[in-house]
Amino acid sequence: MRAPELLAPAGTLTHLHCAFAYGANAVYAGQPRYSLRVRNNSFKDVDALAEGIQQAHQYGGKFYLASNISPHNNKVRSYLRDLEPIIQHRPDALIMSDPGLIMLVKERWPEQEIHLSVQANAVNWATVKFWQQQGISRVILSRELGLEEVAEIRQQVPDMELEVFVHGALCMAYSGRCLLSGYMNHRDANQGACTNACRWQYDTARHGHDGNGDLIPMNNEQHWELLLKSPNEPGQFIPAEEDEHGTYIMNSKDLRAVQHVEALTRMGVHSLKIEGRTKSPYYVSRTTQIYRRAIDDVMAGNPFDMQLMDELEALSNRGYTEGFFRRHPPREYQNYEQGTSLLGSEQVCGEVLDACDQWLTINVKNRFENGDVMSLITPKGNHHFVLRGMESRTAVAIDTAPGSGHVVRIPRPEHFVAGPHVFLTRHTAPR
Repeated sequence: MRAPELLAPAGTLTHLHCAFAYGANAVYAGQPRYSLRVRNNSFKDVDALAEGIQQAHQYGGKFYLASNISPHNNKVRSYLRDLEPIIQHRPDALIMSDPGLIMLVKERWPEQEIHLSVQANAVNWATVKFWQQQGISRVILSRELGLEEVAEIRQQVPDMELEVFVHGALCMAYSGRCLLSGYMNHRDANQGACTNACRWQYDTARHGHDGNGDLIPMNNEQHWELLLKSPNEPGQFIPAEEDEHGTYIMNSKDLRAVQHVEALTRMGVHSLKIEGRTKSPYYVSRTTQIYRRAIDDVMAGNPFDMQLMDELEALSNRGYTEGFFRRHPPREYQNYEQGTSLLGSEQVCGEVLDACDQWLTINVKNRFENGDVMSLITPKGNHHFVLRGMESRTAVAIDTAPGSGHVVRIPRPEHFVAGPHVFLTRHTAPR
């Protein structure tokens, strides 16, 4: 049994460093203009990408370049020109979805490795075999597959690398092929400009008709709900209810599949992928750390540790689902209460800037105070303690770190090993 690659998101160089520090084998980042995170991509030019590729290789890891939009003619014209200087820096693979662009790349750079993006929606073994015949070296399988389907693809195409998403945001459309943002905001999700319109708060309203027969809102303060008629069950109606939260009829929960790492490893999946190029460095560090432990436990023959589920629950999330890996009633996929992430039971409060024998210097991100239950999250392991003392950077004793923009010092816990990319968190009451 071979250990799968752990693949983490790299929205910035800081994310990249955190990912490798906490156990990733590879990272992925977007190509300017040609990836699906155009608005949240710090790798904005060739120099930035070149540095990212170089840094990944210095860690002994790999760097995959997401180049996975559905291009219109104007982007096809400029694509090879813009890609050429990046190719010279030797990214380990391009993540692509468009057959035309794949054809152009294979013609120009036949030795360049290409991974088929999840945007291409590979949901069966025949599709995987087709792309194998086109020279694709890895297929990132659609999120809409069950464990049995992944296993069958593995059996039918045993010599193709397979990659599977195991954690992060889910899309209400087929692996991201959504027109909602483009229709409502003229920002095309398939060009990298998704506004996440599916997660907005949509309020219901009592309505009437104007003289042309068009619907118009009627002023009414009372609670109102819209009934959707079910096409498969005559006489049955599905309520789209509004309460004090609003209504979020298209808002998916987040994927959490750490409990399936063993099954995916045993069936021979080559790479386990974490979503989140727009998330924080802390998110990348913590999710990478947890999935690294899950993979290492499998390889050591250890039973699944349920604490990994709890630690992921502590991160901000929209509620979790295991997606389509096992079949559930559709309601379990949806979050009907809010469209944004809620804080988990662990809030990041700062980063360690410096360490001496007695004190740790903290760049504060969120408020904490004496008596709080804290953790230091490090690549070498985590330390839990109760905060018993704090001082300002001028050595004045204080009770509270007010929030972002402040720098404080806290006592160095016993046995703490200093190093880069260390986060301070505060334990909060379970939500």
